[in-house]
Amino acid sequence: MCAKFDTPVTHPHYFLPEWVESTDQMIDADVCVYGGTTAGVVAAVTAASRGKQVVVLNPGKHLGGMSSGGLGWTDFGRQHVIGGRSRAFYEACGKHYGKDIEWRFEPKVAERVFEQMIADADIPVHHAAYIEKAKTDGQKIKALRCLGGLTVTARMFIDATYEGDLLAAAGVSFTVGREANAQYDETLNGIHVCGKHQFSHPVDPYMVAGDPSSGLLPGVIAEDLRQKMGEGDHRVQAYNFRVCMTNDPDLKIDWQKPANFDPAQYVLATRWFCGEKDRYNEQLREKPGDWPWAPIKFDMLTNKTPGGYCKTDTNNHGAVSSDFIGQNYDWPTGGYEAREAIFQAHVTYQQGLYWHLANDPVIPERYRDAYSPWGLPRDEFEHTGHWPHQLYVREGRRMVADYVITEHDCHQRSVAEDSVGMGSYNMDSHNCTRFVGEIDGKPSVMNEGDVQVPPTDPYPIGYRAVVPKRGECANLFVPVSISSSHIAFGSARMEPVFMVLGESCGIAAAMCLDEQCASQDLAYDALQPELLNAKQVLVDPTASSFPT
Repeated sequence: MCAKFDTPVTHPHYFLPEWVESTDQMIDADVCVYGGTTAGVVAAVTAASRGKQVVVLNPGKHLGGMSSGGLGWTDFGRQHVIGGRSRAFYEACGKHYGKDIEWRFEPKVAERVFEQMIADADIPVHHAAYIEKAKTDGQKIKALRCLGGLTVTARMFIDATYEGDLLAAAGVSFTVGREANAQYDETLNGIHVCGKHQFSHPVDPYMVAGDPSSGLLPGVIAEDLRQKMGEGDHRVQAYNFRVCMTNDPDLKIDWQKPANFDPAQYVLATRWFCGEKDRYNEQLREKPGDWPWAPIKFDMLTNKTPGGYCKTDTNNHGAVSSDFIGQNYDWPTGGYEAREAIFQAHVTYQQGLYWHLANDPVIPERYRDAYSPWGLPRDEFEHTGHWPHQLYVREGRRMVADYVITEHDCHQRSVAEDSVGMGSYNMDSHNCTRFVGEIDGKPSVMNEGDVQVPPTDPYPIGYRAVVPKRGECANLFVPVSISSSHIAFGSARMEPVFMVLGESCGIAAAMCLDEQCASQDLAYDALQPELLNAKQVLVDPTASSFPT
């Protein structure tokens, strides 16, 4: 396994040229997993458990994706449809805390569990392995070449990245952004303006309040998107970092003002806070004292220090928060240097926001008092300046295969008969755009893109949604950038589901090797019993048709 931290790192990065080592090393494997996400780890361990020689190429320096990158407050939907190695991961986290299972864990605990899974399976992992090219022959991937020269040949490949980089390099069909509602006869896709995570009162959109000639605030566009509801576009729901915070004075590091802090980026936040009425956020968990309404979602993790202090998984919440809306459109298909620039812009914006809210006298005192007790914990993310190493890429490329999961699947108007796992979380899209609209008859910043609608019941994700369409690539599996419309992906894109699909893909890849068949030709009648033997949940256990 390649060393992860051969160069000291005190600041988070997505990509640095010096991470790439020049080598002429060539590796041959049965299964090559590209991506060290939750899905990648589980897929690799699963294929190895079935006797296959597996190698993991990780475009980064940490295993576990978002689950080790700050998302400790698991978005699980319905727990009873999470089975197999996915559930085993949460049980392993529970063991650390003396429990049977734990869904709310510290990032360092999750990373240790993933590293132990890989170590127990004796799987080689090559960190900072960024794909340069996929060599294809007919309808198959023959080899991957990474920056620096590392080359891997394999019989089966699994793309476990959030971005779908391998599937794109292999020439597999994909889409980015939002389909129009009309494309799949949906109601929640495309441009969408709603009242949640929205401005409740007018907030002036101009650099100089009331003066359109002064220009728009950063990140705000002039086009009134309320006139385009349901239309498709290239926009991607906002990214942020799920930041682990602590209020333990012996553990916390106070917020620091970024060196390249740009005051213009926080004019919107200042106007929003100063104009917000006295109200409280009923979603915030009970805490000591009275908490004011806040544009950040403080979810408390399991651990507590002797003094009763907490750690959090802190997420976006409200009209102005940690989501850097509109600043990620180029990420899914961007090069590594371009992504690094986007990554750093998100780091700077979010660190600057927290410092601004906790310290700047232009922010009302009660809000400053609410944020200033919090900071970064010294015992988390020790190799990246205590800041998460993983940007929350909520949506990248999405494969377009022979079956596309849509809103109709979430409402069970369509039902995939080749289930390899289940989704159950809300159809959840964060805002995509800020634009100049109108509130109470005045020009105002408005947000667009938020959708949060629950599925009717847990629904199956079909095998045909995790393999390319017939005729495109016969030895590739895709457990993360699955074939799905934008709005249905908002439901399926949860870490427990990615692990479920990673395991199913690992099983299927091993079976395809045994049977010497293309991924599209694996008989579901043969696959289904193997999935059930692995304790995967393929239909709602409460349904009468649940297979035993």
